[in-house]
Amino acid sequence: MLIAERRRRILEHVRVRGYASFRDLADVVGISESTVRRDLRAMVADGQLSATRGGAALAARAVPDQSRGGAGADPVAAERAAIAARAAELVEPGSAIILGPGRTTMRLARCLADVEPLTVITNSVPVTTALLDLERVDLVMVGGTLGRSIAAFVGPMTQQSLQGLHAAQVFLSGEGVTAERGLTTPNVFAAATDMALMAAASQVIVLADHTKLGRDTMCQTVPAQQMDVLVTGSGADQAVVRALVAAGVEVLVAD
Repeated sequence: MLIAERRRRILEHVRVRGYASFRDLADVVGISESTVRRDLRAMVADGQLSATRGGAALAARAVPDQSRGGAGADPVAAERAAIAARAAELVEPGSAIILGPGRTTMRLARCLADVEPLTVITNSVPVTTALLDLERVDLVMVGGTLGRSIAAFVGPMTQQSLQGLHAAQVFLSGEGVTAERGLTTPNVFAAATDMALMAAASQVIVLADHTKLGRDTMCQTVPAQQMDVLVTGSGADQAVVRALVAAGVEVLVAD
């Protein structure tokens, strides 16, 4: 992985969480803690992050301008917001859906106020938080072991909790999407849990911004043959899009 890409992913993760430990960043980016420490030293020197005990936080000047909706300073964040809004159009009021962990699924949760009433099943802490104030959304949170790097419950207990549940749609996000391997993630436990989430729904919808298309990480979660719909951004690599369409995936592009 190129240094620039590695540091971009570190900055994105810290921006979403506000703080991240060395171990969290190593798990999310798929690198060693020693490499994380070297990258953080450089990013702190550049003013992108501020050092904390055991990790890093977002530097004051790197915080997005909240007066513009929080996404204006980050085009990828704006793309995720557009993807989430497009995905919300696929949800039928009165249905039951599953939301997996991820920045884009969290944004999708914030778009569901217009789709109430609804039942949402999730293992994601940020998704749960985003839905707390929606009185007409019945929220089912599946427990298990907290995967701190993705702020979601994972593992055998989570997979067992999903048995017997069924939803019309599942919305998943990962770290890479290719026509050859479908949706992938570097986290072994997250991959196994995503497979259980996928098995509990009739339709599988993947949310992925353009930076994830064409990337392949360690663990396969959704093979392309089982991916019904991909919602992506207008910057998506068209060669990857064509390959996914040829594999039978319906691709929707959010403006």
